[in-house]
Amino acid sequence: MNKPLLIYCYDSYCGWCYGFSEVMNNLSKKMSDILDFEVLSGGMILPEKPVHISATAHYIASAYKNVEDLSGMKFGNDYLWHIFNPDLSDWYPHSEKPAIALCILKEYYPDKAVDFASALQYALHFEGRDLTDDEAYRHIIEKYSIQEEAFYQKLHSDSYKQMAHYEFALVKQLKVEGYPAVFLQLSESKFYLLAKGYTDENALTQRIMDILGSIT
Repeated sequence: MNKPLLIYCYDSYCGWCYGFSEVMNNLSKKMSDILDFEVLSGGMILPEKPVHISATAHYIASAYKNVEDLSGMKFGNDYLWHIFNPDLSDWYPHSEKPAIALCILKEYYPDKAVDFASALQYALHFEGRDLTDDEAYRHIIEKYSIQEEAFYQKLHSDSYKQMAHYEFALVKQLKVEGYPAVFLQLSESKFYLLAKGYTDENALTQRIMDILGSIT
């Protein structure tokens, strides 16, 4: 490791991670000279059989305002339509496909993992795109100038699926019990838990600087 590594454990379907995305984007811009950044997908929603959005819509309908109030991030009307009209929605949330997409992006642009995770969250929680639908990713890969045919071939390949599930396993090894979670790795065996749940930018920055200051 050349620089300490900030590890961000998230899930694209996690509303609190969406609220936290601006914090992570700002940190990656301000501290990329002293830290490397890694994003790991946790696999928050991995049902063996598809589960309709109606199973969680009632909870989200009461919780999303808490995320907005604390983070300042706004949920889009196209997303909230599915939350307030679950009987009309065709959504069956599943974390696997967006996790595969993140693995593909990191292969092309490893330094943009935080930005891409944020783009996935925005596509779902603001634009109301169904991340189980291949079409949800078309406008995102255009932004990053990734060739469509290559992306979609990888999106459905077993090797990239295995990469995503390897990330799920890594997050379990880190004993993450909720999202978002942030760690600072200083060596192969030395990890610090910086954030468990939403944490504001100033508090997170201070924790990072305190740890880095203690080792210099």
